Amino acid sequence: MNKTKEIWIAGFALFSLFFGAGNLILPPNLGVKAGVDWWVVVLGFILTAIAIPILAIFAHARLQGTLYDFGKKVSPAFSTLFCFLIYIIAVAIPSPRTAAVTHEMAIQPFFDTPAILTSIVYFVLVFLFAINRSKIISLIGKFLTPIIVLILLVIIGISFFTSTGNLGVSTFKNPFIDGLLEGYQTFDAIAGVVVGAVIIISLDYSNHTTFNEKRKLIRKAGYIAGTGLLLIYGGLILSGALFATTFAETASRIDVLSGLSTQTLGNFGTTFLSILVALACFTTAVGIVTGTADYIKGICNNSKTAYIITAAVCAIIGIIVGSYNVGFIIDVAVPALMFLYPITIMLILLNIVPDKYASKLVFRGVILVTFIFSITDFLGFIIPRENLIGIKSIIPLAEHSLGWVLPALLVFVGLNLKRK
Repeated sequence: MNKTKEIWIAGFALFSLFFGAGNLILPPNLGVKAGVDWWVVVLGFILTAIAIPILAIFAHARLQGTLYDFGKKVSPAFSTLFCFLIYIIAVAIPSPRTAAVTHEMAIQPFFDTPAILTSIVYFVLVFLFAINRSKIISLIGKFLTPIIVLILLVIIGISFFTSTGNLGVSTFKNPFIDGLLEGYQTFDAIAGVVVGAVIIISLDYSNHTTFNEKRKLIRKAGYIAGTGLLLIYGGLILSGALFATTFAETASRIDVLSGLSTQTLGNFGTTFLSILVALACFTTAVGIVTGTADYIKGICNNSKTAYIITAAVCAIIGIIVGSYNVGFIIDVAVPALMFLYPITIMLILLNIVPDKYASKLVFRGVILVTFIFSITDFLGFIIPRENLIGIKSIIPLAEHSLGWVLPALLVFVGLNLKRK
């Protein structure tokens, strides 16, 4: 196959593996709330929903191993625990959420069927795709992603020409921070460390078996996926801002996305959106289940049986959790995200800097400090926030749930200066 064509197929596949439920329902709602500050929200959102995830792909291109390799410099025990938590959360929250979104937006408007039935059919198909993993890149990159992108571009394009152009007042106190934290909900940093391994292992089934060949292809595919995500996210956020006055203050994320599609595509809006949601969500679920099964297969001496059993277990968990409504799943996800996201982000960053700046000591110091200073962010979504006002007032950026950022940076710089 032509090299350029392979790069584009891999880039489209990567885009599609990233682009799931949260990526669809979050940006338009951000735009509605941001109003005139939509571009500031875009800057924050793309930092955690595009930049960090694509850097995770670059880290995978450099490591060309598994998720375990991201944390092994801290310690084998830490890396094993980190992998366990990442995969448990991935199969228990973002993967099932794709089924819940598919039911509420693609099935419920047309059929009076229970959510559990949608979830069963959905994850049976996910399982079938996962056990035919050698075809994943080709199927997703060649066929599914172009359809997803086309429908999105139509919605975004029409919104530019049919809206009044009047932008409302922002309801955000700090648009950049709100956009950044909402980017957590895409789960894309976690997706980056999970599906990046899927791309690498899938390439092993092709003729790209050398380290450098895979590294170049993965990096170029990452640029393509990142550019696509930037255009789509920015367009959806701006579209939400342009139509903000047409939505009630109490409109949910799904209400906003549904309303936007109806206003831009008319009576066919619901049908087009249903196809888009089903495709976008499905490809992400396939990526998560496949990535998890790959990891378990790797620690079980490349056992094909272990791979199939893991994929089946992931599908069963997806069926159960996916039968709940989207709002509930999003609410449950927040504490887990505030706990794991800071550590995941720092592991990604540490794995892309030159080795001379990322010794074992630096890894251990930065990750330890990140964990300690993110505890208040995690607890803030479990216990009343007023109980944490005292400690948050003395930690820079803690009031924005980013109290770990400066301490982690200072430790990174300090340990490297000490080395010199």
